[in-house]
Amino acid sequence: MIVTRTPFRVTLGGGGTDLPSYYEKYGGFIFSAGINKYVYVDVNRPTSDDLIRIKYSESETVSDIKDVRHQVAREVLRYAGVDKNIEVSSVADIPAGTGLGSSSCYAVGLLHALHTLKHEYTPLEQMAEEDFRIEEGILKRPIGKQDPYLAAFGGLTVLDIATDGTVKVRKANVSLEIADELNQNLLMFFTGDTRNADDILSEQSTAAKEEKKEVIESMHHIKELGYGILDAVESGNLDDVGRKFHEHWQYKKKISTKMTKPEYDVIYNAALKGGALGGKISGAGGGGFLTFYVPEKHREFREAMKEFGLREMRYRFDFDGSKVLADF
Repeated sequence: MIVTRTPFRVTLGGGGTDLPSYYEKYGGFIFSAGINKYVYVDVNRPTSDDLIRIKYSESETVSDIKDVRHQVAREVLRYAGVDKNIEVSSVADIPAGTGLGSSSCYAVGLLHALHTLKHEYTPLEQMAEEDFRIEEGILKRPIGKQDPYLAAFGGLTVLDIATDGTVKVRKANVSLEIADELNQNLLMFFTGDTRNADDILSEQSTAAKEEKKEVIESMHHIKELGYGILDAVESGNLDDVGRKFHEHWQYKKKISTKMTKPEYDVIYNAALKGGALGGKISGAGGGGFLTFYVPEKHREFREAMKEFGLREMRYRFDFDGSKVLADF
């Protein structure tokens, strides 16, 4: 039995520039953080038969891999050359469809477990690229480079993405004290809405491919803001993070009509009045988590958000990335 643990992530800067439709022309940039909310994947080889068992929110038992309904599990197993006598179980700290990279957490966690099962040493970069190849290349899902790489690496991580898709990974130069202060000031609240981000990402990708001026210019600004957010964190000028989040919010709304909703705009404006310097909506938007940069009076801010029925998610940054918890 092998158990892996793979972290969710929250984007800090550059979100959307990691999509092929953008980086293949302009290059991409991501600054993101792994958090201590995880997908756990358990892989086992039963001794009784050669069936394939996949257990998640549903339970599947099939004799032929083509009959597996869980698309990511099916294609990861195929990619790894495992087509019989396997049991895969998974649980997650956060629901799918909340914009924190759940699909890639599952895929990277399963890839990690299967490589371990086969006694294959596999670098984190390779597992990230394998996930991207499976989800974007085989399943044709409109994902970017961020989700696979943050699932693999965790931490406060910077991705520089070349036009050919090559990714340079580095850890942000941030002291533990600054990281802790940033952690304390970034407050995350669940909207209660889950969604499939594919429609929003497809709209963004199409607009980028068609060179729609407003979208492309907004993406350029978002990338520059990403550089600025990284600089603010590395230099310890954390209040600039909140201000740049607010600028990001304005540009993000120009990329997709589905990014926000009127009720989210009401919450966002109330958050600004309540002490937030700025905020972001997780992933492509349309639901999931709202993250606000709040430099002080955290208790009062939390009470204000409760009035909107939002549930806070307390978290810490994860610095381990995907890891094997058990192998026996």
